[in-house]
Amino acid sequence: MSVVSAEQDVYRAGFERFALSPQAASEPSWLRERRTAAFGRFAVTGLPTPRDEAWRHTPIAPLTRGRFEPADPSARPERDVLSLLPDADPRGPRLVLVNGHLAPELSRLDAAEPGVSAMSLKHALAERPASLEPWLARVANGASGAFAELNTALAGDAAVILIAPGTVVAAPIRVEHLGAGPSGSVAYSRTLILAGRGSESRIVEVFGSAAARASLSNAVTEVVLEDGASVDRCKLQQEGNDALHVATLAVRLGRDARFFDHSLVLGGALSRDDIDVRFEGEGGECVLNGLFVVDGRRVADTHSRIDHARPHCSSRELYKGIVDDQARGVFNGLVIVRPGAQKTDAWQMNRNLLLSGEALVHSTPQLEILADDVKCRHGSTTGQLDPEALFYLRSRGIGEATARGLLTWAFASELLLKVRDEAVRSVVERRLQARLNEVAGLTEAAS
Repeated sequence: MSVVSAEQDVYRAGFERFALSPQAASEPSWLRERRTAAFGRFAVTGLPTPRDEAWRHTPIAPLTRGRFEPADPSARPERDVLSLLPDADPRGPRLVLVNGHLAPELSRLDAAEPGVSAMSLKHALAERPASLEPWLARVANGASGAFAELNTALAGDAAVILIAPGTVVAAPIRVEHLGAGPSGSVAYSRTLILAGRGSESRIVEVFGSAAARASLSNAVTEVVLEDGASVDRCKLQQEGNDALHVATLAVRLGRDARFFDHSLVLGGALSRDDIDVRFEGEGGECVLNGLFVVDGRRVADTHSRIDHARPHCSSRELYKGIVDDQARGVFNGLVIVRPGAQKTDAWQMNRNLLLSGEALVHSTPQLEILADDVKCRHGSTTGQLDPEALFYLRSRGIGEATARGLLTWAFASELLLKVRDEAVRSVVERRLQARLNEVAGLTEAAS
């Protein structure tokens, strides 16, 4: 039996146990049907292989050869993991999920403002099933990939955020996904965000785990924006350096809706983000910003797909990578302009900074344009620090290591300034500055 088929058998046994559990029996029939259909699609396609174009530059062996058992939902994170979390605004709700399950004692659900409902999947199915049925496991559907299918089939809980039409949420809503317990496990984390017509909200999603915890985090976030809604989402991934992180973000925008996303990748041995955005109404706006910082032999991979299915929509995408040592970065961005999607305005850029001669980035920005009255641009740059800028700083009496740190900081700061959440921005700035100081110290010691 091959390694891949053996892994599929492990997941099949896990799904069969879940399907026979009391929780599955208590779920509505439409959700059970979607779980079964998702696992059926996974059983047909299986886990990705090196022959799959979307995974060609991503080392998949750690994802496909590990026998990941479901993480213990009763485990609790270590104190040092909690200390890494950004300071939470006391005015807003906070949902903490440990190994994919809501931890009520760590959460703050009673801080929700009028018009905001933040709850676990179990409570949402009991109190608001009609709100969930049109969207849950349908935004991230069969086109979202094998890991999203496994999440749909096996996620035992989720963070559910419902924002009533016309609600303007002052404080950010925080969703924190934490890994706990021994290595070798998999946690299925899921978030569903439904933004009502004309609402405005900010969402902060954080992923964290212990430094030496070698486990898999399989995350799916579904976001639905009704007409005129605005959602500003920030994702901070700072799991341990031995962690594996695979995430899917699926977004659907109604007429005149606005979605802003800021992805910050600081942790994980392997971090993979699949992003699927679709305009389903005219006049929508989407902004995707991302920064990944990797060193050692770590890998950060982002695959994005923005589907301009309606006219008069705009998208802006800027991803930056800072890659050191023998680390690898991957960016694959696809913008599709459908027939009839006239007056589309799309811009896509990937910029990467290599801090060593062995660092490498695979960058593939793509446009697929099937309409004629559009304005679309894309580009990519990968290189080392500007020698002229480095010379200028050194000519002013600044040491080489310090000069390199300043230029690297300037490269990252363009994206950090776009992050509205001050607590998240502060965490990233501290982590990045500590890393630059470490590199500077090693360089100066060597000289």
